[in-house]
Amino acid sequence: MRERSSVGDLVASLKLDVMRYHEGERLPSSRELVQRHQVSPGTMSRAIAVLVAEGLVVSRPGSGVFRAVGRGKVEIRGDVSWQDVALNADPASTVDAAARSAGAAAVLATLTTPPAEVIDLNSGYLHTSLQPERALATAMARAGRRPGAWSRPPVEGLPELRDWFARDIGGPNSPLSASDVLITAGGQSALTTALRALAAPGAPALVESPTYSGILAVVRAAGLRPFPVPVDVDGVRTDLLAEAFEATRARVFVCQPLFQNPTGATMSAQRRQDVLRVARAAGAFVIEDDFARRLAHTDSAPLPPPLAADDPDGVVVHVRSLTKPASPSLRIGALTARGPVFERLRTIQAVDSFFVPRPLQETALDLLGTSAWASHLRALGLALRDRRTTTHDALRQALPDLLASNPPQGGYHLWLRLPDGTDENAVVAAAFRSGVAVTAGSPYFAAEASAAHIRLSYASAASTGQLEEGVRRLQQALPA
Repeated sequence: MRERSSVGDLVASLKLDVMRYHEGERLPSSRELVQRHQVSPGTMSRAIAVLVAEGLVVSRPGSGVFRAVGRGKVEIRGDVSWQDVALNADPASTVDAAARSAGAAAVLATLTTPPAEVIDLNSGYLHTSLQPERALATAMARAGRRPGAWSRPPVEGLPELRDWFARDIGGPNSPLSASDVLITAGGQSALTTALRALAAPGAPALVESPTYSGILAVVRAAGLRPFPVPVDVDGVRTDLLAEAFEATRARVFVCQPLFQNPTGATMSAQRRQDVLRVARAAGAFVIEDDFARRLAHTDSAPLPPPLAADDPDGVVVHVRSLTKPASPSLRIGALTARGPVFERLRTIQAVDSFFVPRPLQETALDLLGTSAWASHLRALGLALRDRRTTTHDALRQALPDLLASNPPQGGYHLWLRLPDGTDENAVVAAAFRSGVAVTAGSPYFAAEASAAHIRLSYASAASTGQLEEGVRRLQQALPA
């Protein structure tokens, strides 16, 4: 039986079928519809649920599915203009809201799914063909049947999952234990909790420049002021980091030492030591966003350990997530911290969301304990290497002037500098009209951008062939 590529296609087809029946008339049985549309019973069930939610049909258990009886659409009009006053009564809130909106717009852009005819070189999530869907489904089925799986978990997370993260982050001689780990609902939630715990609203927060737009968004959402510290091929400029701490009196620095987003830089050994030394001297915390640890390519050099693994003094608050290497919907991450700061992190997360749902934690724990997880990571490293090579080679042929000579051997993105005077937003818009979605560079800067850039992601396209076609379309969109 041939499975359709999406429930959306089936819903569109069923809507046409429904209109052929009178109101209140019974539709064919699910078995008949499955045979007619050549889909699985599960896909048909999900499509029927969509029609029920839209009010087009009514499902009556034991009787069947019927076309809904029209009740006439009632349009309710109200006056919501009062909200303009309520939302902007405080002049300071207007400025803060504008900054938060600017940061959120960049995040929302990367979460938007482009139309089917547009090649996605924008998103930071794996294409479904790269996700361990079968292993996830098996793990979720087992986890859901486990005794106690639907009971309330500990606020800090399941002990076994906390222990796994402590060993995964700290290595064989880890300074971390399970008691230093807080399970979170993914990496973005962990960053939000950490920033709210470590700095008061209105305080400065040091960030890399450029940096992941989602970091800037959560910094601003927490009411903090992002202060940029430049990055080069060896990571953050630690000489300028020391100056930034002195100038701002900041108590927190957010960084991505491994395959940094968007530049791809990996922090050198000397600068890793310098970051910890400079932050400790300033009495500040380092939030280490280790998002790409499980996105190393097959040909990557041995990875340096996380900063948290070399931190006996509790300077580093470490963020690790399973979302990037597994699935956008496996929103399981971890915060690690040593010392009194852990209790503050725990308290803020508990107030915000109580705890991470136990079935999702059980699913992650089951997945991590199988050979399928290790097999998936090996296959992913190979696939990302092939995609990086394909994209880099296509750019070298079509747009060699935009390309850095040594692409990062981890992560999922390439950072391209555009010629001086180029309007990057116009390039992004033209690329979209040509059928390829890319990301503008300016949202990755906390202040003025040093130059015009675009970021290309090669994780979310359907195939290497699509990557080559995407580069060709990008070439057409750029000025001659």
